Amino acid sequence: MRVVFAGTPEFAACALRALHEAGFEIPLVLTQPDRPAGRGMQLQASSVKQYALAHGMEVAQPLSLRMDSKDPQRGTEARAAHERLLALDYDVMVVAAYGLILPRSTLDIRPCINIHGSLLPRWRGAAPIHRAIEAGDRETGVTIMGMEEGLDTGPMMLMERVPIADTDTTGSLHDRLAELGGRMIVEALRRMEAGVLEAVPQPEDGVTYAAKISKEEAKLDFTLPAELLWRRVRAFNPFPGAHGMVDGVAVKVWNAVLAEGSGAPGAVLSADAQGVVVACGGGALRMTELQKPGGKRLAAPDFLKSFPLSGKVFS
Repeated sequence: MRVVFAGTPEFAACALRALHEAGFEIPLVLTQPDRPAGRGMQLQASSVKQYALAHGMEVAQPLSLRMDSKDPQRGTEARAAHERLLALDYDVMVVAAYGLILPRSTLDIRPCINIHGSLLPRWRGAAPIHRAIEAGDRETGVTIMGMEEGLDTGPMMLMERVPIADTDTTGSLHDRLAELGGRMIVEALRRMEAGVLEAVPQPEDGVTYAAKISKEEAKLDFTLPAELLWRRVRAFNPFPGAHGMVDGVAVKVWNAVLAEGSGAPGAVLSADAQGVVVACGGGALRMTELQKPGGKRLAAPDFLKSFPLSGKVFS
């Protein structure tokens, strides 16, 4: 089969690598335009683009695929991408965390299959891994689905479940789901080649939406229960990084566990080699890995050497 691939971050690059290593021909890769990144804010190619170019694949980076865009440049690039797809001999488009909406004009050219990091219909939308951890879900997984114009509403083709451990962060869970998604899309396309890939509609019950993560919600509100804050610390690791304010300084919290203790929300109950225990609206949170602005991520004992927290209050 000839596969057009559309994706952008590392999650998608894992799938592209799996397809390439499985021997599928990939005549075109779509990915988002290069973005400024890092301290120098230099333009950086997406993980998908880097893999594609390293393996001699053609890459296109349109700003949009919507030909009716009111922005002249977006409309022009969308029409060029549409014409390229129409002229291309391919069998299926595989989409994984592309970041652009595929309009009906694209969906109608060839079948489109999506790799989605949740157990649909739970957590449709942009941030299914973050939201599953934040909500305290005990399991998640990957769904291979057909694409429609609706947001992750298409029929399900394959699904595999993955347990969520108490130690999981979005980073660790992302890596497991990315590898699983790569394996599953290879299996799905092989079934499609054999004519035995079935699709079933999603259940109408249990639909939830995984809204995009904002930097603002990563600020910890210590009037909330410790268990919710513990889940948010894990959900926002590595992006955008949960944080609390101490004397006007944003202290990032990369890892934490639940602890015993009570007091005024935000009050530091203890700060020692075991971690920094902070009272919450219910229970307490023991922070075990922290970071100050411009500093490195440090285990609590090392962090406290340069940033004492005894008697302080997180706000």
